[in-house]
Amino acid sequence: MFSLEGRVAVVTGAAGGLGAPIAEGLADAGAYVLCADAAEEPNGALSRRLGVERSEAFTLDVRDEGSVQALAQRAAEVAGHVDVLVTCAGIGGRGPAADYDDGTWHNTIDVNLTGAFRTCRAIGGRMIAQGSGGAIVNIASVVGSVGLAGSVGYQASKGGVIQMTRTLAVEWAQHNVRVNAISPGHVGTALVRRQWEVEPELKDYFETRTPLGRLAEPADMVGAAVFLAGPAAAMVTGQILAVDGGYTAQ
Repeated sequence: MFSLEGRVAVVTGAAGGLGAPIAEGLADAGAYVLCADAAEEPNGALSRRLGVERSEAFTLDVRDEGSVQALAQRAAEVAGHVDVLVTCAGIGGRGPAADYDDGTWHNTIDVNLTGAFRTCRAIGGRMIAQGSGGAIVNIASVVGSVGLAGSVGYQASKGGVIQMTRTLAVEWAQHNVRVNAISPGHVGTALVRRQWEVEPELKDYFETRTPLGRLAEPADMVGAAVFLAGPAAAMVTGQILAVDGGYTAQ
């Protein structure tokens, strides 16, 4: 039920903290993974690590429609079909709301929300056209559902991803394209760890409020992604799966 053998998967933000282990997990489950990221060298290194028989690298800028369309075209060329999309491409955006400048706001929304939509639209369109459906897994965040001081743009973008996920799920269900999202809690990626150096209280805040008593590691997201991408989740769509150690259960 958890095999992805024979399926073609696309992972955006593949070289990032969540993207790399998810790409590895999909490959381990049998998928051919198209690793897409703006960071060419680490993305290429990831693809080489997965092996040429299981992956290839694609340089992608989710802010550029042409780049996204080229990704969709290449994904369809790999085996004549594309079956899985995981949208991991994203950036942070910390800062007090009163000083949150337009540039930071627009860039955060453009990458995290509009970039995810561009990719869903392009790859989802291919899934619809091929007639065999597919599975899309967006990366949201628990702070897309609850308030947190100091990251208004990031939270707005992830709240948008949650509603986009639900809407696409309803609209594309008739085409057997399932659309779900993983909503991570505070995850110790390299980007987040750098933020802890600036705001050590941020780590303490989430650590003390997570019932499981620890913060998530990137690898904790892999099982959820493989589940939502595969046949075990055949009747699951429009859902936001919190992987947060119980943070949002309170």
